[in-house]
Amino acid sequence: MTNTTAPSDNFDQAELDKFGALANRWWDPQGPQKALHALNPVRLDYVKQRIPLRDAAVLDVGCGAGLLSEALAKEGAAVAAIDLAPELIKVARLHRLESGVEVDYRLQSAEALAAEAPGSFDAITCMEMLEHVPDPSAIIAACAQLLKPGGRLFLSTLNRTPAAFALAIVGAEYVARLLPKGTHHYQDFIKPSELAGWLRAAGLQLEDVSGLAYEPWRNAARIIGRTEVNYLACAMKPGIGNGE
Repeated sequence: MTNTTAPSDNFDQAELDKFGALANRWWDPQGPQKALHALNPVRLDYVKQRIPLRDAAVLDVGCGAGLLSEALAKEGAAVAAIDLAPELIKVARLHRLESGVEVDYRLQSAEALAAEAPGSFDAITCMEMLEHVPDPSAIIAACAQLLKPGGRLFLSTLNRTPAAFALAIVGAEYVARLLPKGTHHYQDFIKPSELAGWLRAAGLQLEDVSGLAYEPWRNAARIIGRTEVNYLACAMKPGIGNGE
């Protein structure tokens, strides 16, 4: 996939509407995003192990209603968080008032922010988003532009394998009904090799790929060695600040 999508067009309105409709129950740990609540501590730990968060400038791309954004802020990071679903940003801002956790929520695309504030962030998280946009490589290129030299990009997505189809779509959406039907589209899942190619094209160095398993019987998640279904990745922007 090439960077042919204009920044203003790199979204799928049906996808935004789908997730926007879940906004009011986003923070309900037993609601439609129950699995996301279970994944969140594991995602946070993955980031914490690879970058000091206290006083770090962190951007959460595709922040939803702020689950990871608030968790990062609680660790002492200065967090900006962006999404293109107005309903989600509204709920995120309301929850900020309830929690008192300061996050700068913006209704803005990664590409637009990259043009406005390049080289501004020590770390960027982009979790469970790439498989929902028309041009994932353009998001990665924007994130690379937004990172400071030595900064790190953290990603999570779904692998395009029969196992992922069986578990993430058939199992999670139709059998166990853990997710609303139509949450995922198999053709949009991303192989680690494809992700690695987009990272290289953006000038980033892939440092790690780890499997991420969700276990519905105990509503918990953990890091695993196998990447056939969900996986996390960390990449670094070379330059001053990376210790080289």
